Amino acid sequence: MPRGTLTALAEELAGAGYVVAGVDHPYENHATTFPGGRVAERVACDSDTDPGFGAKIRQNGQVGSSQLPGRQVIKSRRAHARAIPLPTTAPTWMKDDMRRLWTVIMRTLCVVALAATGLAAGATGATAAELPRWGFAVVRTGPVVDTLRQAGSWPEGAGVEATAGGPGQVFVKFPQIGAATGGVAHVTAISRSADWCQVQDWWQSGADEIVAVQCHRHGVGPVASWFSLTFGHSAVYLPAPQAFGYVHWDGSAVAAQFNSSAPTAVNTAAPLTSPGLWRVTLPGLGSAGHAGNIQVTAVEPDVPARCKLGGWTATTAAQSIVVRCYDAAGAPLNTGWSLTYQRERPLVWAPQTYRFAYTFDNDPTAVGTYVPTPYQVSHNSRSAGVQLNRYGVARKQVIFGGLDGYRDNVQVTAFGYGPEFCNLSAPWELSSAYVSIRYVTCYNGATQIDHPAMVAYVAR
Repeated sequence: MPRGTLTALAEELAGAGYVVAGVDHPYENHATTFPGGRVAERVACDSDTDPGFGAKIRQNGQVGSSQLPGRQVIKSRRAHARAIPLPTTAPTWMKDDMRRLWTVIMRTLCVVALAATGLAAGATGATAAELPRWGFAVVRTGPVVDTLRQAGSWPEGAGVEATAGGPGQVFVKFPQIGAATGGVAHVTAISRSADWCQVQDWWQSGADEIVAVQCHRHGVGPVASWFSLTFGHSAVYLPAPQAFGYVHWDGSAVAAQFNSSAPTAVNTAAPLTSPGLWRVTLPGLGSAGHAGNIQVTAVEPDVPARCKLGGWTATTAAQSIVVRCYDAAGAPLNTGWSLTYQRERPLVWAPQTYRFAYTFDNDPTAVGTYVPTPYQVSHNSRSAGVQLNRYGVARKQVIFGGLDGYRDNVQVTAFGYGPEFCNLSAPWELSSAYVSIRYVTCYNGATQIDHPAMVAYVAR
């Protein structure tokens, strides 16, 4: 497309912290007219079928943009505007911003050009404007990303990267799913100790999404812990009974929200009288009784924080959820957080081919094997079983039958009225017939306890 038609794209990039210059590119825009009347038509969208296309574009780019005075790469300033210490040595992904930015621009140019000539397929609502972006990963100490436990909406062959920050801090890069605004992130510690992890923040870096994670151990402070992480940005609506919604509270207001019932449905969050307490309302996602699953994660860049579900009321009109947050000592804390509600859908907006399950351990002291009630608080996309087994205090095994997938993720959130929290004592185990999560372990301070918790699983 010619530079004059790309105002919206230029504004989007400028809003993400880039300096934008509009340049006509022969063979990449719809048409360029040269002095003398010669017209160069667009061939950029033929890049998948023309092996020599890349060399032609590089040559054209060198001729066209090298004449700009003072040409230089200017990176996004979003990360530097936050109160999060960045690594002293720039990781490789920071050096690749411009290359990934070029990829995003080229894809956008092709879609816009096709739409302008009537060749793009029609779409309605938010789907037409923005496709869901999502990813998940397990990060071990090092930090090292588990290659068998990562997946996302990025192209095949791309992979998650992790870079160490300060003590207990990790920067996770989800490739090519960067969102200028919006989305939510969730994290769960994987440890045999009283560890929890919080999200400090997330931001776009070129085409990528960076999520900063900070882990702590009760009574110790920052620690390097394994963790399971998700990021999602959704814009697709669903027919009932499926439901999906999220809210990101930034400490003072709703910074991002999505509701799958309709474009006009707006989720709300309001602080209650006591500190560290909020009521979240998800209109249009209601159910006759408790149904679905909820995950909550603290989002705090400055101090240790953890959040949980403090209450849940379901009506046919809406889901009403209470969020409670605490500091490292267990005192109520006003902080930011992310909340996601799912019903008969995965925790992230994965394709329909992905397998998923969730459950609510609402009777943690039940002896032996049990299935939570009402049955709608559990779901298995393979129509197989959901089973919980208590092997001792704070030793709750969760089994999802028929989910013999790979590249998977688990999230856990505590439910209750005090500062208790939950994690995974070890990575989950896969077999040809089921996935076994052993164990979900909950704590009050450093003491292991039986405590209600919600568990969500998704697999490729």
